[in-house]
Amino acid sequence: MCVSCKVGVEVALVSDEQNGLFASVDALLEQAAAPDDLPAPTERKRLREAAGLSQDQVANALNVRRETVTGWEAGRTEPRPPKRAAYARLLDGLTARFPAHGSPPGVESRLPSGTSQSQAPTQPAAPVVCSVAPPQPVTEHWPVARKTPATPTSDARFAHGPLAVVDGDGTAYCADGLVLDGPLTDLPALVDWVLGEAKLGAGRLHRSGKDADPLVVLTSSAAERLGLPAVLEDRRGLRLPDDHQVVKQLARAQWKLTKRGFGPWARVYRTADGARRQCVQFAVLPWGALDTRSWGTADQLEPAELARLLGTYATRVLTPCGSTAVTGLELMTALRPPTRAVKDPATGNWVSGPMPGSLTEPVECAPPEAPDGHPAVAALYPRFHQRTPDQVLDEEAYQWARPLTDAECTQPYVVGIDVNMAFAAAANRLTVGLSAPVHVHRPIFDAKLPGSWLVDLSHITFDERLPSPFTPHGEPPQGPAWYATPTVAYAVELGHPVTPIEAYLRYEQGPYLDAWYTRLRDAYIATMADLGITPGMPEEQFLAAMAGHHQTDPVPGAVLSAIKATVKGGIGKLRERPRSGGWRPGEPWPALARPTWRPDIRAAVIANARINMHRKMLKLAHHADLYPVAVLSDCAVYASNGPGPLDFLPYRDGKPLPGGFRLGVSPGMVKHEGTQSVLWAEGLMEEHGPDVNIARHIKSGTVLAYDGGE
Repeated sequence: MCVSCKVGVEVALVSDEQNGLFASVDALLEQAAAPDDLPAPTERKRLREAAGLSQDQVANALNVRRETVTGWEAGRTEPRPPKRAAYARLLDGLTARFPAHGSPPGVESRLPSGTSQSQAPTQPAAPVVCSVAPPQPVTEHWPVARKTPATPTSDARFAHGPLAVVDGDGTAYCADGLVLDGPLTDLPALVDWVLGEAKLGAGRLHRSGKDADPLVVLTSSAAERLGLPAVLEDRRGLRLPDDHQVVKQLARAQWKLTKRGFGPWARVYRTADGARRQCVQFAVLPWGALDTRSWGTADQLEPAELARLLGTYATRVLTPCGSTAVTGLELMTALRPPTRAVKDPATGNWVSGPMPGSLTEPVECAPPEAPDGHPAVAALYPRFHQRTPDQVLDEEAYQWARPLTDAECTQPYVVGIDVNMAFAAAANRLTVGLSAPVHVHRPIFDAKLPGSWLVDLSHITFDERLPSPFTPHGEPPQGPAWYATPTVAYAVELGHPVTPIEAYLRYEQGPYLDAWYTRLRDAYIATMADLGITPGMPEEQFLAAMAGHHQTDPVPGAVLSAIKATVKGGIGKLRERPRSGGWRPGEPWPALARPTWRPDIRAAVIANARINMHRKMLKLAHHADLYPVAVLSDCAVYASNGPGPLDFLPYRDGKPLPGGFRLGVSPGMVKHEGTQSVLWAEGLMEEHGPDVNIARHIKSGTVLAYDGGE
């Protein structure tokens, strides 16, 4: 036998012997499992969340139901052999990686303080053109996210919470009810106090991320004391002029401002001293920092109540760092940073490297994914060219309505039901592309490949009382059009053949938004619990609680509104349009330089939400002969013989129709949106024409300013 063959045999024997020993050890672990060899139930949950693992992932790995894992983490039940040893092994491994205190070294961003990693001026990579057989899809196997619960008081540096609301007498109201005395002599003194004495801020959500900068909210009287004007004169730029005395004070004290200057949301920073950031965020209430569309009347609350409101949001979601849309996008980066600490094998030093499963660098979008005015569009079409469906990806939410049938006109009511957190639910478990698009001609459709597909779905028809799932306006497509993967996959799910003409595909993929969804879901459920609405409530009790929750504490209501706005705004920011007045079509705009400028991900989420909606409506149509009369985004309106959802939603053996709409608080379930009479609906359509969408007005019953649809 040759030497190399002999070595190979010896290696195989050693490998077999090692595997046998491991199996014996695992058997001993199962036999030795004792009632006290597992961490406490709360620690089990902490370890799973620290690793960014969902209960479904743990359940699948251990071959149990998700409810079983829930029971283990709640302490209601305990695992039995052989599952117990495997569960203990998982927890032991997570404990080694995520101890209760401390974390392995990370690499802080080398960008200036106050500048997020997503704002780094990196050139987008060009799309890859493939003229040969496309590569096979590559899915990395990484934890969904490695995050730690946001517990501001667990770190002595942030003992007083993530933020403070400062009033005109210098009183700083913190999130946990603590009241501090802050200096209001000038802005530099306030910044020094926040960074030196106030102990404000929040810990990172991911071991490779960064701590949240302290937030100082200035009331009108505090802004006046600091020399800030009551109203910003620059209504376009929304910033103080560079020669304003407050800006000069900061410059003399060697503090810097980001490019957006000092406006409703401002960052005051100095270049990072080593790994220690020196940055304070400011929100100026009289300048409209808290948009009423997201926060309601929060800016009218007393400072202590406002601190409680913002502190709750910061603890459950993220310390606000701008509008709820900006915060929603920053939450994605906070949970999945673009870089992590890696050891340089040559020097042994810790350096910054790309994070698997994250959006690590800007990539160029495919031409059909680009919005109007994008450089890629300007290079292909004349300036005022209106792109057709075979030239542009048009994945948007539903805006569809139809006339009532004669049978529906005999019903007394129209009832609207609304899907809870529809876009967040659509982001859950959604595989999205992480890399640049690859252009492929005549591809074979693969539902596991994220991307955009040019395919003709016009041969697929539905009952005219249902909207088409393939267009936002609900009318059937007229020929080839671009679709995101979830839309084409639904056509295949319904049993229809598809033959794509071309596609832009992304072969590096992963569940990028899973951790984002989980955090926002938990924030939503916790806030609904504050309002007295919990999962598992009987339907009648749930509807009654939802009808009266607006009359309870206004703080949870405002937090709830902000969480919903964070979801929708964060998804929208993935395709942020130019905002500068000096921008011209064909020119790039700053958002294109972000790794998180990804219109393809936005399209996939919206497509998935629309398909989820259609799947449920189709189920009701086939099994209960119920058809919607109007659909607007996540709201569907049905004719009913009673005023509530229970009067028309079908039940079998006392349970909701499987696959249909279900009443409940969890994301993806539905609540009562509003009820009006059929006469009201008929009158609205007669007055405003066939294009009116009664789903838009089902809640209030009034049309304050009809816009003809969106």
